[in-house]
Amino acid sequence: MKYIDEVDIQNKKVLLRLDLNVPIENGVISDTTRIEKSLKTIKFLLDGNNSLIILSHLGRVKSREDKINKSLKIVADKLSQLLGRTIDFIDNPVGMEVLNKCKDLKPKEIVMLENVRFCDYPEKLESSNDENLAKYWSALGDVFVCDAFGSLHRLHSSVAGISKFIPSYFGLLVKEEMEGLSKVIEPEHPYAVFMGGAKVDDKLPYIEELLPNIDFLLIGGGIANSFLYALGYDVGDSLYTKDGEILNKLKELVEKYREKIILPIDFVFDGTSILDLGLKSITKYKNVLGMCKTIFVNGTCGKFEVERFAKGTVDLFSYLREIDAYKVAGGGDTLNVIHKYGLEDCFNFLSSGGGASLEYVSSKKLTAIDYINKG
Repeated sequence: MKYIDEVDIQNKKVLLRLDLNVPIENGVISDTTRIEKSLKTIKFLLDGNNSLIILSHLGRVKSREDKINKSLKIVADKLSQLLGRTIDFIDNPVGMEVLNKCKDLKPKEIVMLENVRFCDYPEKLESSNDENLAKYWSALGDVFVCDAFGSLHRLHSSVAGISKFIPSYFGLLVKEEMEGLSKVIEPEHPYAVFMGGAKVDDKLPYIEELLPNIDFLLIGGGIANSFLYALGYDVGDSLYTKDGEILNKLKELVEKYREKIILPIDFVFDGTSILDLGLKSITKYKNVLGMCKTIFVNGTCGKFEVERFAKGTVDLFSYLREIDAYKVAGGGDTLNVIHKYGLEDCFNFLSSGGGASLEYVSSKKLTAIDYINKG
């Protein structure tokens, strides 16, 4: 991997892919962490007298309505404010206006294109790594810099495809992430992973890859409900998967890794739904984590968005301050609860990636990195 601080990039038009997929609530960005993490690379490239063409996505675009609700304009405004520089926003990721504006860019000028996933409707071009789309974007600049760590598990045109056509490098956030996650990739044992979140369907492949290489897998959130339901427990109206094939797989995993998979034993209910882990479960999890030298956290214990159901998550994460271990957290919801309750000092490293950090930790590789490196 070649990073931008290892090569000489000056007086170029730089296509810069960032991960600015921030949470927006009622028209307000509720967490600017990903924008702030992009500043180091942006400033480094500006110091080289480069002009920047910024690409990013925001959510998934599956309809005409999404093209109205998922504009990056609000993100461009916030980035401009944090940088103290004007950013010209173009309300389309492709087209003549894009070509004309990028053609005339002067050193240190910045342009941000509209959400690249607008190219996913009505045809899925961006997320299918469409070669023509990647070629179009590559023609806008001289050099491609990918600093979108949170998207490196995606083989998309703006993340990986561009690298096929122009010289390509990784940014300083990617470098920071690879260094911060290195001790989880080559962990000191005992090594525990806490995994929470709503849906087990998306995380099952990661669970299967992790289990042979870790000592403990502690389960929370809707994922725990699915495991328990697979084992025949009544979880009431709680969130769980109804996919029979996945439920059978979960049961098989518990039977195969009985000593590794740690499940909760009590809960906090709201009527007939499980919305947090109970005190006995949190105590059980603390006892396991207290034995470990490496800990990776992805997800929460319950519905942390509601304060009374965040207690289990806050209690468990707070306990990590007392443990002499290398502790990493990754994932959007995970970081949201950490920032909301001031738990940053409970961890040695906070990864900006959700699915990307989980893929890297479980498989020790990232799809887009492999693609770019081959190019």
